[in-house]
Parts: sequence; structure tokens; C-alpha cells
Amino acid sequence: MRSSRYARRLGRGASVKSDATRQWKGDFDMAHPRSGDTVRVHYTGRLDDGRVFASSRLREPAELTVGQGSLIPSVEETLTGMEPGEARTVTIPAERAYGPHRPELVLAVDRAEFPEDIEPAVGQELRVQQGDEVVVVRIAEVSDERVTIDANHPLAGQDLTFDLELVEIRGQGSGRDD
Repeated sequence: MRSSRYARRLGRGASVKSDATRQWKGDFDMAHPRSGDTVRVHYTGRLDDGRVFASSRLREPAELTVGQGSLIPSVEETLTGMEPGEARTVTIPAERAYGPHRPELVLAVDRAEFPEDIEPAVGQELRVQQGDEVVVVRIAEVSDERVTIDANHPLAGQDLTFDLELVEIRGQGSGRDD
């Protein structure tokens, strides 16, 4: 789902608030990022309880290329409707972020089956070979008898809120006509 340049849709289930400072370009044509554009963005990601899970505020803005699929789609759709200098807040339900927490991806393994050279600790990430695929899992629980691993994304099942500020559009992709 792509957002219209003027409609600023986010798609199903996402909500946005804007605190816009407009920057005009040329003959009052507002600049919006398009697929292939490199943009610089400040962001802060928060959970429902207010805890911050990621932020660029204490460093340089993040630099990314629009349309590469490296962002949650609702975040990218929000950015394509913004202008440099504009700030918005977008809330993304779990289903449109990293999906629901799936209990079938949580597995208790006998401690005796766990590799001897690894001392398991809660929160530790491991790479597990599953057929031709490597899966990243987190250790969720450790006891004398078992180690519980979780292959869900750490933010699965969480609604996410992002405070976004489009700092600048640096490079222009081939889809630009202004």
C-alpha cells in the first residue's frame, strides 16, 4: 500500500499526528521523499508504556533509502507524506509492525541438549541452524533443567509509536520529476 502524495494515508490501523513546519521548494511545490530517495530522519520508538526501544536523538539522524523495504511499511508510508523539517507521530498496531507474539515459536530445551560451550543467560541471542536457514533466537528463561528459547522478534505483540522528524531529502531517486 503506497501513500498518496497529498492524502497522507497510512493504511489500515495506523494513526498519525502532525506537528508540521513546512519548508517550501521552488514555486511553492512541497518536497516529499519518493522511492529511491535517500533521506535523513530522527526517530524515537516507544512502547505503549512509554519505554523507548530505539532512538537517533543522541547521534546523527539515520540515513536510509526510501523503497528498500528496510523499514516497517507504515513508517515508510508516513515519511513519504512528509516534508523536510516536519515532525509526526505514528502509532502502529502489532499486526502491522512485527506481528503477534506466536507461542509456537517458544521452545523449552533440556539443558543437557544445550551446547556445553555456551553458558545460557536470559536475553542472550543465539543463531540456530534450521535446515538451510539460520534463525536468531533469544533465551527467555533458564533453569537447572531447561533453557527456554524464543524465536519471535523482540517487539512481536507490541504496538509501536514512532516520533519521526524528516531532517532532509539528500539524494533524489530516479522517480523524481521535480
